[in-house]
Amino acid sequence: MRQHNNGTNHRATMKRILTGTAGIAATAIMLAWPIWAIGAEIPVEGALTIEKTIHLVCENNHTLKAGSDEVRAADARITQSRSAYFPQISASAGYTYLNPVPEMSFFGTPMLKFAPNDNYEAKVTAKATLFDFGKRGSTVDLAKTGKKTAEQSLEISRRDLSFQAVQLFYGILFLRESIGVEQKEIAALNKALEFTTKRYQTGAATKFDVLSTDVRIAAAKSKLLDLRHELLRQELTLRRLSGMEDNLPLNIQGSFAVTRADRNNAELVTLALNQRLEMKLSVENETAARQRRSIAMKNGLPVVSASASYGVTNGLMPDINEIRENFAGSLHLEVPLFSGFKTSAERQEATALMHAAANRKFDTELQVKNDVEETIHALKTASEKITATEVQVQQAKLAAEHARARYENGMATVLDLLNTEASLSEAELAKLRADYAYVMNNYTLKRATGEIFW
Repeated sequence: MRQHNNGTNHRATMKRILTGTAGIAATAIMLAWPIWAIGAEIPVEGALTIEKTIHLVCENNHTLKAGSDEVRAADARITQSRSAYFPQISASAGYTYLNPVPEMSFFGTPMLKFAPNDNYEAKVTAKATLFDFGKRGSTVDLAKTGKKTAEQSLEISRRDLSFQAVQLFYGILFLRESIGVEQKEIAALNKALEFTTKRYQTGAATKFDVLSTDVRIAAAKSKLLDLRHELLRQELTLRRLSGMEDNLPLNIQGSFAVTRADRNNAELVTLALNQRLEMKLSVENETAARQRRSIAMKNGLPVVSASASYGVTNGLMPDINEIRENFAGSLHLEVPLFSGFKTSAERQEATALMHAAANRKFDTELQVKNDVEETIHALKTASEKITATEVQVQQAKLAAEHARARYENGMATVLDLLNTEASLSEAELAKLRADYAYVMNNYTLKRATGEIFW
């Protein structure tokens, strides 16, 4: 009976140990999960809209993560520059052996040492700059401007990657619809080939008619292969930018339907000059150049500093071997007299860079105005092309229907049929290109005016 109880207790103990181990392992897995998730690709569920695509790119792209790290580094540089306002405190300790040491004998008395052979010292020293004509303040301001510049650069990278995602998203839509147009043309040509082959077998058509249709089908299939290859290339690029898994399908959901609206050029130019990221960055660069010049102009000015130290040492009279406390304080004035023309050269360099930053800012203003005006014109052109291609598609469809009926009734040649089928395909592709251009020009205008779409 005692052995049975011992076995039962042993199993209960093992069960508690295993249960506790499993609980610890489960807790460790739950705690480690966020770390694993950082480097993992994020699966995409449901339809992939343009908003979700841009969000994935902004969340997962490594270039943007590097930009965020650069912003944090710039923030740390602000703290570094502010350290000049605080005293620099250090501790030191040392041992020095001297031989010989100064000694003297008075009227035959034993030699009297004025310094010990073994010298010990330990102290704490504080040094601080008291006055430097505002150089430290200019250095802090420059570091703050550097952080703003890093933030603006990060936003520009986020905007450009988002715009690239928009290009890929609508490019994939355009290619998929283009593939559908080509497949429809190939199906119509195959139907024409079947009818032409039957007519050739009855002697109503020639071998040239059959070969002409075969050539058109081969050309259409070759174009279809090119479109599929370009589609695959853009899908791979979109996966890379957004960090999507390779084994998941790209279930893209979107259209080229955009509400058309008239835009006021003057208002858009003013809006762009106020909120375009390149303009903000040029302003920060000009500010940084002025701050660097301010620092350079103060490099040749006097600096007043102070230091104080407290510690213990030996070697002090009357008992040179006794370890005693000591204190030292100093006030220091440094006036630069000649630096080999370095200071004047630094001032000339800073002044030239300040003028260069002002010129770049002016050039950026001109470029922003040019971008807005050019994009508005491109948008109007695309809108007009949409209207024209809509009519063209309707006419091409009607012409293709008539050509098919006339060819089946023997009233048109196979060349007439093939030409109308090709014209229909080209009209539909032209309509797609116009729709794509209008959508992309809308996003280009948003980017040109600084409107946030990411």
